[in-house]
Amino acid sequence: MTPEQKIEAALEMAKNGLSDGAHHKQWVIDQLVRILAGERYEQWVADVSNGEDGPDTYGWDVGLPG
Repeated sequence: MTPEQKIEAALEMAKNGLSDGAHHKQWVIDQLVRILAGERYEQWVADVSNGEDGPDTYGWDVGLPG
């Protein structure tokens, strides 16, 4: 995807965040990260989950589609 295509896809996906429910909003956040990070998604999740107590200090929730 070109940078412009990623932006458009992310903006389109963000519309799904209008659904009620935290699990639906978390799914949208996960999908946005997948679009923007692309092949780096798994590493990005590993990096943000890492903290003072090790690699799983913070959990990453993929949520549920709305």
